[in-house]
Amino acid sequence: MATSKVTYLGDLRTSCEHLASGTTIITDAPIDNNGKGEAFSPTDLVATSYASCMITIMGIYCNNHGLLLKKADATITKIMAESPRRIQKIVIKMDLSGNGWDEHQTQKVIAAGKACPVAKTLGDNVEVEFSFSY
Repeated sequence: MATSKVTYLGDLRTSCEHLASGTTIITDAPIDNNGKGEAFSPTDLVATSYASCMITIMGIYCNNHGLLLKKADATITKIMAESPRRIQKIVIKMDLSGNGWDEHQTQKVIAAGKACPVAKTLGDNVEVEFSFSY
């Protein structure tokens, strides 16, 4: 079964539907690439997906190891390269404070997150810079 459907709405905008749930998101071309920047760009979604995937995998790790994931917030910065136009670098600042883990547990949770499927998919094609507070 297909995962999603993307429909061009005109004016460099798309509607993306998750077929299993019917959830939709809108994308816009970014201002620095002829767009209005009124919604996530496709490359914004890639960068954001990295942190979202990390947090999801951290939650799974915690569930499987008897840990409680109470808080995980990430701020993501995407840096583009010009030639060829692509994501050059993703900066992820993640706040894991308030979870009550010891240093060993914290490092295990972070390692699990860094091994998420999006990280494995992007591999060495995109530089990723992390900072964690806990």
